[in-house]
Amino acid sequence: MRARIDISEIEAETKIRAKYLRALENEEWGLLPGPAYVRSFLRTYAEALDLDAKLLLEEYKLRHERPSDHDLMPIGATRRRGGRGGRGGGGPVRHHEPRGVPRGVVVGVVVALLLGALYLLGRGGGNSGDGAASVGTQTAGRTTTTRVPASTTKSSTTASKKKSASSAAKRSASSKLVRLQVIATGPGPVSACLVDAAGKLRIPGATLQENVTAGPYRSKSFRLKLGNGNARVRVNGKIRNVPDVSPVAFLITRKTFTRVDPTTAPSCG
Repeated sequence: MRARIDISEIEAETKIRAKYLRALENEEWGLLPGPAYVRSFLRTYAEALDLDAKLLLEEYKLRHERPSDHDLMPIGATRRRGGRGGRGGGGPVRHHEPRGVPRGVVVGVVVALLLGALYLLGRGGGNSGDGAASVGTQTAGRTTTTRVPASTTKSSTTASKKKSASSAAKRSASSKLVRLQVIATGPGPVSACLVDAAGKLRIPGATLQENVTAGPYRSKSFRLKLGNGNARVRVNGKIRNVPDVSPVAFLITRKTFTRVDPTTAPSCG
């Protein structure tokens, strides 16, 4: 569920029918064909989810499988050398019955060991050399801690670095541009033709009335032609005066504000 994997995807990958997968999740062992199938299904299901198949199988055996007859056989059967009738007689043979450890005690010990291991993994996860993290995945009615590759835990850091680098690149590119405004100061209107470094018309021969400001415009450079001197030009916040001649033209970059021959200046028709 945390990985947002649909049961049908696991069914297609493992070839285990969905009803059996749900039975595994709900620990409804009676709906499964038999213990051998349960062990096989658990192993396949765990491997499909990148879980510890051995750990799941061990827990299933301890909690739900009954010991086999071989497991219940005495460790050693000793025979009395002599019966009540004398040495070597035909007295009854007595076996020492093994005293098994209660299953509840075994399960408790296993659970305690698992909890201790998970606690140690959780404490060590933050200081691990490979930067791996631990996440919980729920399956078969239990939660298992899984190691996540370091690349996953560092993805957000990498994205932040890329974003910062992109912002720095944009700021650097912006710092190389010219920010230009044309201010009509009067006492009458002024015609203006402005072309940027790419040859695009920014002010297409428009007539600016007194106290009208055109812009700001941004480009690596500009070519400006004014019909008269009734204007001022602001370049990157600095005011440049325009001589009272008609017409007048300029080549403008970040470092220069150069007056040029009006015949070589752009014509907006």
